[in-house]
Amino acid sequence: MARKSATVVLVGRPNVGKSTLFNRMTGSRRAIVTPVPGTTRDTLYRPVTWRGRSFELTDTGGLYGASEDPLHELVVRQGQRTIAAADAFVMVVDGREGLVPGDISIAKDLRSTGKPVVVAANKTDDKRARGTALEFYQLGFEPIVEISAEHGNGIGDLLDEILARLPARTSTAPRGADSEAVEPDGNDAPRAGRDDGRTAVKLETAVAIVGRPNVGKSSLLNKLLHEERVLVSDLPGTTRDPIDAVVVWHRRRFRIVDTAGMRRPGRVRGGGQVELVSVAGARKSIVEADVVALVIDAEEGATDQDAAIAGEADRAGRGVVIVANKWDLVKSDDPLFAKRFDEEVRRKMKFLDYALILHISALTGERAPKVLDAIDKIAETRRKRIPTPTLNRFLADVTAANPPTSPGRRHVRILYAAQVGVAPPAFVFFTNVATTFHFSYERFLVNRLREQFGFLGTPIRVQVRRRAT
Repeated sequence: MARKSATVVLVGRPNVGKSTLFNRMTGSRRAIVTPVPGTTRDTLYRPVTWRGRSFELTDTGGLYGASEDPLHELVVRQGQRTIAAADAFVMVVDGREGLVPGDISIAKDLRSTGKPVVVAANKTDDKRARGTALEFYQLGFEPIVEISAEHGNGIGDLLDEILARLPARTSTAPRGADSEAVEPDGNDAPRAGRDDGRTAVKLETAVAIVGRPNVGKSSLLNKLLHEERVLVSDLPGTTRDPIDAVVVWHRRRFRIVDTAGMRRPGRVRGGGQVELVSVAGARKSIVEADVVALVIDAEEGATDQDAAIAGEADRAGRGVVIVANKWDLVKSDDPLFAKRFDEEVRRKMKFLDYALILHISALTGERAPKVLDAIDKIAETRRKRIPTPTLNRFLADVTAANPPTSPGRRHVRILYAAQVGVAPPAFVFFTNVATTFHFSYERFLVNRLREQFGFLGTPIRVQVRRRAT
């Protein structure tokens, strides 16, 4: 059984460049970088591979320094758990400012852990940093590695020093952003645990959990992982950076991203730079996903903003499952309550008639495993390809009973069709004249395709072309 990868934690005062260094070393843009102290809240994980060896790099939230963030206590508590689990530390200091009392205090805390520490003097490409690196030897750690996280200077030297201090371990599955995953227990609930390489898993499915602030996105991710991986509070905007986690469930691998709450554009513009960047990250996660889990508040029902977020997923061609969270707060003895709830959701999101609606409680865990089950089915059908002969036999039966119509009422015949893409499924219909289908006929064809071939939870793209003569 492969041993787990080593964990290296970045620590330092606010605004010394930890998040920039995290992005540079991991080759990602997961950590939001702004001049605002305390921007990072959740602990971020990503794998790093250097000279054939892998470790897990961790960027902690605002663990050190004064903060007016109302979630500071939660951030500190999570950071302390991360430090306790670390194998080594990179203490990031500001080469322009030189040694300050806050650095000395942090060094004292790290020394008490008895674990290896590498000091990275950042921003040393700045003229103001000349000669200041020598000051950091007073911290008692050697050597001091001079770097520029922004420009990449000295990163190779820093990685060499990190590897020299790590135990010789091999890793088949560095967690990186991945939470560990094992097979579900007898309750069919996914539980966090590291994939140790013994279980063969199929193609990884990228999942984005999206929705308005405070609908329970982070609570859902924590429930799926069975650990407090993401900060949860009643404060809107708690999640800022997109938070990755990996779950292996029923021998399927899911990379799940918890995103920042997406408010209406006008409100976001008033929320400052951090929120603007957070929402941009959420939109990027939608584009990069295979399946989007749109979380809505069951108490409030579907809103116009829910529909706007759903529209982004639909336009991006992503599979969608609508997750009505907080169902434990609205459950009713009325046998028709759920039906009426779903009908109202459908009315608000008519374009999303293909999406499943699940009623769950992230707080109690009720029906939470159904989310992964639905995502798995959607991901599979998105990649389904229909053989051309099968498709055209189906089309002949459909058009014989319901001939196509066009906006100009021209006589249209569909000569043949082919599936030209997957994820999302895309079909081209060749006709005798250059035209488009009437929108109602296109919707009819899409519904019949979905009904016949089981394209669950995914948009279907249709093109109409005149056959070349």
